Amino acid sequence: MSQTLVQKICRTKPIDTTVEYGEGLSSSGLSRSIGLFSLTMIGVGATIGTGIFFTMVEAVPKAGPSVVLSFLIAAITAGLTALCYAELSFRIPASGSSYSFAYATVGEFLAFIMAACLLLEYGLAGSAVAIGWSSYLNNFLENAFGWHIPEMLRTPMIVSGPHGMEFHAGHINLPPIFLICMCGFLLLRGAKESALMNAIMVIIKLSILVFFIAIAFSGFNADNFVPFFNTDNSKGFAGMTGVTAAAGTVFFSFIGLDTVATAGDEVKDPKRNVPRGILYGLLIVTVFYLLVAVAALGAQQAKLFEGQEAGLAVILQNVTGKTWPALVLSAGAVISVFSVTLVTIYGQTRILFAVSRDGLIPKSFQKIHPRTLVPVSNTIIVCLVVAVVAGSIDATYLWDMVSIGTLTAFMVVSIAVPVLRHKQGANRIEGFSVPFGPYVIPGLSVLACLYIMRDLPHTTFVVFSIWMAVTVAIYFLYSMRHSHLGKKAR
Repeated sequence: MSQTLVQKICRTKPIDTTVEYGEGLSSSGLSRSIGLFSLTMIGVGATIGTGIFFTMVEAVPKAGPSVVLSFLIAAITAGLTALCYAELSFRIPASGSSYSFAYATVGEFLAFIMAACLLLEYGLAGSAVAIGWSSYLNNFLENAFGWHIPEMLRTPMIVSGPHGMEFHAGHINLPPIFLICMCGFLLLRGAKESALMNAIMVIIKLSILVFFIAIAFSGFNADNFVPFFNTDNSKGFAGMTGVTAAAGTVFFSFIGLDTVATAGDEVKDPKRNVPRGILYGLLIVTVFYLLVAVAALGAQQAKLFEGQEAGLAVILQNVTGKTWPALVLSAGAVISVFSVTLVTIYGQTRILFAVSRDGLIPKSFQKIHPRTLVPVSNTIIVCLVVAVVAGSIDATYLWDMVSIGTLTAFMVVSIAVPVLRHKQGANRIEGFSVPFGPYVIPGLSVLACLYIMRDLPHTTFVVFSIWMAVTVAIYFLYSMRHSHLGKKAR
C-alpha cells in the first residue's frame, strides 16, 4: 500500500532493526574491537585540544576572564545532552549517533536532517582543527630548528581581514592537508589500529596539558581576572553577552559526545560501554578545560589573546623566559590535533556508512574492505573534502558553523528521549535512564542549546539555512525514493 507524504517523512526505523548487539562482528559487517578505555579515549581525543589550543584566541576577546564561565556553560549544556546520549546509546547502540537516534524516534526526514548536521559538524571541525595545527607546527619548527614554513604555503586562499573576506590567489595551507592525509592513511588500516593509536596520543596530550597547568600556575596573577567580565562593548560583547557568545564559539569542542556514539557498531558490549564512555569522557574533558583556562588566564592578560598564534606555547615562553617549555607544548599540540582530526574524520565516515546502509545515499558509501573491514570509499571522499576546505578557507569562518550543527544535533537528541520512552512504554528494557523522568533533563538541554545558539553570528544562520535547503532537496529528490524502509512499506 502506498504511503502519504507525511507517512513517508515520519516513518521510523524499528528498534530491533536499529540495534545490533553481537560479539566479534556486528550484523553491519564492522568488527567489534573497541573496548571501554579506547572508546573513552576516542571521546577525549575528539574534544580536548580544540577548545583549549585554538578557540581561546577567539573566545577570550569576547568574554575576557569570564570565558571560564563560557566553558562551564558549554560543559553543563553538554552534560545535560550527555545524559540523553547515554540513554539513547544504551537503547540504540548502532553507528550513526544522532542520526540513528532520530531515525528510531522522530522519523526519517529529521534523521536525514541530523545526518546533514553531523556531516557539517564533523567535516568543518576536522578542517578547522587541522588549520590550527599549522600554527603550533610552525611554532615547534621555529623553536626547535629555526625553520619557518613560507607564508604562501601556510595561508589559505580565503582569509578574514580587517575589512571582511580577502582572497589570496596562489596561496594554499599545506600543513593541514598533510595532516588530513596522514589521518586518512591510518583510518584505512582499520578501526582497532586507529583506536589504539588515538589512545596513545590522548595519553600524551593529557600529560602535556598537565605540564602546561603546572608551569602556568607558577606565574598565576589574580589581578588578570579583574575586571572579570568584558567591559569593552565596541563589538557588542560586554557582560554576559560576551560570555554567551564565547560559549557558542567553544561549544563545538564537545563534539566528542557524538563521536563516541558513532562507534556503536564497533564497540564491545555497546549497551554497557557506550553510555559509560560518553560520561567518563565528558568528565575528563570538563576538568581539563577548566584547569587550563584558569591557568592560562592567570598567566596572561585577556587582552593579549586576540590574534595570538600558538597561544598556550607563547604563555609558557613568557612565564619561564625560556623556549623549551614552548617547544614541549607545541609538540604536544601537534600530537593533540592529530588525534582530534583523526576521530572527527572517523565519525564522519561512520555516519555516511549508516545513512548509506539505510538507502538514503548511494550504496557505494557502505562498501567495506574485506580485510580491514573499513568503509574505504567514505574515508577517501571525506579526507578529500576536508583537505580542500582546510587548505583554502580560514578557520575563522568555520568555528561557529560547527557549533550550530552540534547544537542542532544535541537538541534533536534531547527531544528523542521522551519520544523513545513513549514509544517503548511498558516494554522499555531496564538500564541507564535519564534522571528525573523523560522531560526535565531533555527540556533543560534544549533550552540551554537555544540559549547558546542565540548569540551566534547572523551569517552563521544564513549559511546553515542554505545547507539545510540543499539537504531537504536531496532528501525529496533522492533519499525518500531510495529508502530501504520505504521500499519495505510498498
